[in-house]
Amino acid sequence: MSRPRYTDLVASLPATVPFVGPETQERAMGRPFAARLGANENIFGPSPKAIAAMANAAQEIWMYGDPENHDLRHALAAFHTVSPDNIVVGEGIDGLLGYLVRLLIGQGDAVVTSLGAYPTFNYHVAGFGGTLHTVPYLNDHEDLPALIAKAQETQAKLIYFANPDNPMGTWQKGEDIAAQLDQIPDGCLLVLDEAYVELAPEGTEAVYDVEHPKVIRMRTFSKGYGMAGARVGYAMGAQELIESFDKIRNHFGMNRASQAAALAALDDQDWLSQTRQKVTEARATIAEIARANGLTALPSATNFVAIDCHRDGDYAKALLAALVARGIFVRMPFVSPQDRCIRLSCGRPEDLAHVAKALPEAIKSLS
Repeated sequence: MSRPRYTDLVASLPATVPFVGPETQERAMGRPFAARLGANENIFGPSPKAIAAMANAAQEIWMYGDPENHDLRHALAAFHTVSPDNIVVGEGIDGLLGYLVRLLIGQGDAVVTSLGAYPTFNYHVAGFGGTLHTVPYLNDHEDLPALIAKAQETQAKLIYFANPDNPMGTWQKGEDIAAQLDQIPDGCLLVLDEAYVELAPEGTEAVYDVEHPKVIRMRTFSKGYGMAGARVGYAMGAQELIESFDKIRNHFGMNRASQAAALAALDDQDWLSQTRQKVTEARATIAEIARANGLTALPSATNFVAIDCHRDGDYAKALLAALVARGIFVRMPFVSPQDRCIRLSCGRPEDLAHVAKALPEAIKSLS
């Protein structure tokens, strides 16, 4: 019987996805979640200006989007005071990570990340045959000096480092990160994932020359700007590196409506400020709910909060399942000791009211 002749690498890989979506769980349950708080989505949503721009662009959706993303790249360049040649736009950070790994990683090439960090990056590395090397978290923070040391040891071509971090929500000072860039081995590139930086305290953003040859910075409109479904991300780096994306990227990957919405969202910084305030208030509410139930919310610089259950991963997993059974979609870190936590997105008051009701019931059901 005839069958496709897969590459040896693809034939060796399991058919997996990094995350099981809430829609999959809803189909299995036969009902929707009462509160969707597990996917690090910005429930407060995008700027009304972005929604209007997307709606207007929908009338011209019969046209391909501008393959150069010209207007958005130039607007981002002006916003960040860099050249448009230092920016590439792509289908969220996930898409850009895939392109970057394709550019740099071949069979057996070493890549370094934190044990338990963002699994989609690992998924791309496996898909191109790279070899992952991991270092543990240090007090629930990614350990950049240890990552750099591991890269030196393994002759890694990439280091993945998120600030603020997913899944723990912790963060580090930008000046501390910038001070370590020159310690990165020659021939190695730091992937600085700043997906949540718009929601972080002042001083979290690392300040350095965009032409620095050892780092690429990644940003998104999914989190602070509330446009996860639009899939708009961008990377900033040295011109030579950014130009290399044109060798392999999907040039029609960005649709017109997403481009228009991102432009409008970037231009509405007042809405972003309002969102920051709502996120801050939701973090405080989540911390109070956790405290009232004998749990501890970890300090967060993101639009989610990791809650320490003060038990092991099995208990946290059981608590997560009990919350899901009560209509609350949540997730948890995958790796010990961070898997002692569950993780909730910052929601509206009505979303968090569901949590306040369901959490004590879920805890009681496990006793």
